[in-house]
Amino acid sequence: MASSSSWEEGDAAAAAAAATDVELLKRAWRNEKAAPEILRFEAALVARAREQIQLLEETVEEFMENGVDDLVVSLYQMDLDRTLFLLRSYLRIRLQKIEKYMIHISKSNLWNRLSEQEQRFAKRCTEIMEKHLEQSVLSKLPYGYQSMLKQSISSEEDDMVPEPQLDTFVFCKTKGAVGAFQLDDIGDEIVDLVADDLYVLRYKSIKGLVESGQIDLV
Repeated sequence: MASSSSWEEGDAAAAAAAATDVELLKRAWRNEKAAPEILRFEAALVARAREQIQLLEETVEEFMENGVDDLVVSLYQMDLDRTLFLLRSYLRIRLQKIEKYMIHISKSNLWNRLSEQEQRFAKRCTEIMEKHLEQSVLSKLPYGYQSMLKQSISSEEDDMVPEPQLDTFVFCKTKGAVGAFQLDDIGDEIVDLVADDLYVLRYKSIKGLVESGQIDLV
């Protein structure tokens, strides 16, 4: 039979892991909120967060049934509410981006950044929008102007498809020393990225660092 100290050590380890996941979820939420394009879905982190939420819900319910001190219950409830907020907001922000850029996402490599559920959502939204536009607008326009992707038949690109503005300036913070970093294609703009410093840079220039986890958006 395990000793009480073993149980306490296990509880402490579980609490530390949960705290780490909450911080990682907060980081993913901040990055997603600040990035103009949709980022890669944090599948493993979301799965762990859902497990933690379920555990916290069961713990709060058990504490209330057993008459545990209200202060203890409120502390666990605060952790539950915080995790729920972060997860719901993270998923909601992603859905808003999918709704706004669904066609662009479906026609680019951004599609692979979506979860299976998000891909199904994007497909359904696209089908509904196509059907609605065809019935209400496009079918009534002259020949050459009936595409939902192009302004006219002479357009070379899909100029009616909204795309995220990657030239947007974002606030970002380096997690470690990156050193001299080239911001443009020709080497005219070089910045020395120092650990834990705050910068305002074009997202397009540092998107690779965001994807690799070297820079966090704030």
